[in-house]
Amino acid sequence: MLEDVAQQGLISIISHLFFIGIAFYALQALHFDKLLRGNRVFQARLLYILLTIVIGSSVSNFFLDYLNWSQQLKHLF
Repeated sequence: MLEDVAQQGLISIISHLFFIGIAFYALQALHFDKLLRGNRVFQARLLYILLTIVIGSSVSNFFLDYLNWSQQLKHLF
C-alpha cells in the first residue's frame, strides 16, 4: 500500500518536471519581447517562468488523470 503511494508520488514529480521542461522548450518559439514593455526584463522572465509552470503542470495533471482513469478501468469488468 505504501509502496503504491510512493510510486505514484515519484511518477507525479517526474511527470511534472518533464512537462514543465517541454513547455519551457515550446515557449521559446514565441517572441515575448514584442509583447512586453521595454526595461521590464525581470518581470518578463518571471512571466515566462510562471507561464511555463502553469502550462506544464496542466498538461502533467491531464496525463496523470488519464493514467489514473485507465488503471481504474479494470474495476469495470
